[in-house]
Amino acid sequence: MTNALEPSVQTKVNTWLAGNYDAATKAAIQALIDGHNNVELTDAFYRDLEFGTGGLRGVMGVGSNRINKYTIGAATQGLANYLNKNFAGQPISVAIAHDSRNLSPELAQVTADVFSANGISVYLFEALRPTPELSFAIRELGCRSGVVITASHNPKEYNGYKAYWTDGSQVVAPHDTNIMDEVKAVRSIEDIKFDGNPALISAIGAEIDAKYYDMIVANSVSKAVIERQKALKIVYTPIHGAGITLTPEALRRIGFENVTVIAEQAEPNGNGAFPTVVYPNPEEAEAMTLAMNKAREVDADLVLGTDPDADRVGIAARNHHGQIQLLNGNQTASLLIYYLLKAWKEAGKLSGKEFVCKTIVTTDLIDRMADAYGVNCYNTLTGFKYIAQVIRELEGEQQFIGGGEESYGYLIGDAVRDKDAVAACAMIAELTAYAKDNGLSLFDMLMAMYEEFGFYYEGLISLTKKGKTGAEEIQQMMVDFRRSPPRSLAGSAVVKIDDYQALTTTNLQTGESQGIEAGKMGIERANVIQFFTADGTKFTCRPSGTEPKIKFYVGVREPLPNKADFDVVYQKLQQKVVAIGQELGLT
Repeated sequence: MTNALEPSVQTKVNTWLAGNYDAATKAAIQALIDGHNNVELTDAFYRDLEFGTGGLRGVMGVGSNRINKYTIGAATQGLANYLNKNFAGQPISVAIAHDSRNLSPELAQVTADVFSANGISVYLFEALRPTPELSFAIRELGCRSGVVITASHNPKEYNGYKAYWTDGSQVVAPHDTNIMDEVKAVRSIEDIKFDGNPALISAIGAEIDAKYYDMIVANSVSKAVIERQKALKIVYTPIHGAGITLTPEALRRIGFENVTVIAEQAEPNGNGAFPTVVYPNPEEAEAMTLAMNKAREVDADLVLGTDPDADRVGIAARNHHGQIQLLNGNQTASLLIYYLLKAWKEAGKLSGKEFVCKTIVTTDLIDRMADAYGVNCYNTLTGFKYIAQVIRELEGEQQFIGGGEESYGYLIGDAVRDKDAVAACAMIAELTAYAKDNGLSLFDMLMAMYEEFGFYYEGLISLTKKGKTGAEEIQQMMVDFRRSPPRSLAGSAVVKIDDYQALTTTNLQTGESQGIEAGKMGIERANVIQFFTADGTKFTCRPSGTEPKIKFYVGVREPLPNKADFDVVYQKLQQKVVAIGQELGLT
């Protein structure tokens, strides 16, 4: 005996069964009914999949709370309506790309059809491509907007829809909320124009690829080094994703001739099964295992792995004990900036008008290095759209060198306005070649950076709190941290608090409080609070915007007198992060 469906769910099920939906959709719904699968029916129909500031993401299937042609169609209709209102009387074009997931090509075609049915010209990539190339194409083709069908590194059951604006960045205020309102206004399948206009849809591919490769080659700073180190041993895995279309060729074009691609993960997996991994995420050691094993076999200098839409990259290298070791996102971001600053200075490219950019939860080592080179470092809220906002606002005044975030996303140069794993792979290979040209391994270079600027270590404590009760617990934790902030962390006094919800920064030593300017430079009101101590520790509390989690970022630092002390200092910093978590009752 199964429980009856909630009336609101039953009403939606009936609407889909009676409405102008295709036969396959209706058959799938009927199969759930016949199988008395009320749990699945409820989850599929209890709400409408919400179009957020970045677009859509969810499990694929039938229903209003699933990714399918109808929810994608509604999102596209809303975006098309906004574009036609915002650019009334002007020519409008969009670019569309997709990754290797199940239904991604079909959903990209649906997106193209709906745009074209609304009189909007469409540039549709002929096959899967990395997300950063979509950003590049929007700028190159002068589009007003763009969409990529991807669920990034989510499991195989998921797909998604990312919306972009005229500068190639994901949409920001006021367009984000305006588009959300337009999507909400699409209340019926009858409001969606599915019958595309083929005359308005143009296929793109090789010509954009060529210009994208040219951009990556132009980013290279040490071409002579690459020529000397062109035999550098690189192992690369696209983890069944879109990275295979461009990354090996990008590495070849900048001069690297010894790239081993992991064959088992090279084929973009058409059924979205990601057969060799549970999570196709380069942050996960499991996803990098095959590549690391191959690196041991061939004695590689560098391991690179990109996620399914190739906007994030994980790396590994042989450490000072001779073991292949994964580096985290903060370490990779720091190495990229360390190398770029050094190489730009050696090439005479620093004029005092350059800048780098990162998020407020990313390592402060980058701030310290930028300051040492006389380069501005701007800190934004979490999300690459905010880094893109800073680039846009400083365009023509300062030159962007590079930037990144701790969650494995990096950007080199400003031709793309989203994290770019393809360009990052090329630059990581170049900096590894630079290290080798100077008699160092990549890990040696990491230790040299710490020796010069201090050993910065970052830990993440993530607590999952599901459901309505969990959401209330997360909010209460934030209230408690504001009401009763810690006086010290690991024995060091808290001297400053930055509260992005109140938009205030408070100096606890003087008692003075000042406002944090919002509305530009990647800063807006957000439920984030940061505590800074006298010894340089940084502790950040931030509820996730996409998952039922609250995240605590802990950044600590110590001098590294010499490389021989690496293990001792590393252990000390790890223990300090653990101690902070324990004293705050988080672990």
